Amino acid sequence: MGKLSLTQFVTLDGVYQAPGGVEEDRRGGFEHGGWSVPFGDEDFGAFVSEVFTRPAAFLLGRQTYEIFAGYWPKHDDPDDPIPSQLNALPKYVVSTTLKTADWAPTTVLGGDAVQEVTALKDRVDGEIQMHGSGKLAQTLMAADLIDTLHLLVFPVVLGTGFRLFPDGARPTAFRNAGSRTTSTGVSINTYELAGRPEYGTYE
Repeated sequence: MGKLSLTQFVTLDGVYQAPGGVEEDRRGGFEHGGWSVPFGDEDFGAFVSEVFTRPAAFLLGRQTYEIFAGYWPKHDDPDDPIPSQLNALPKYVVSTTLKTADWAPTTVLGGDAVQEVTALKDRVDGEIQMHGSGKLAQTLMAADLIDTLHLLVFPVVLGTGFRLFPDGARPTAFRNAGSRTTSTGVSINTYELAGRPEYGTYE
């Protein structure tokens, strides 16, 4: 049975929208695209490269899939684990609107996201990686389907944009499995799903 991990970039106020480019995602009139770029350094690159040495497959939402498919096939480098893995390994995209996918090997999962991903985890051995795909991530976290969360928190507040944990998110507890900070101040935290929160009162 596979384990599902999510690597997500967020701001201090929890925004995940359009970290990688000005025109990446302007939904809702978002004007802050590319906010993660000034914080890229060797520490950041080393962590991301490390993550990409482990996957057995990738799971993406439609929008993230289309962004990746428009870029990574043109940047194949056998010495770089990011394009090497993305271009070679099985990719699964959850979408009810995408009917075909030209970036091989890709399978479109067109049914109910929770059912499709539950079945995918049952039949894939190893780590299934999600990158970005915030809306899909919210759906899967609400169903306790994401086992590991790599949360990269960037030292910037935007005030607008889509947030990873919106009002009404399912109460969930995680166990911290590792932390580091890059030279530019990005806090990288790895969390393992631990169930429901516990509560108490300070006496």
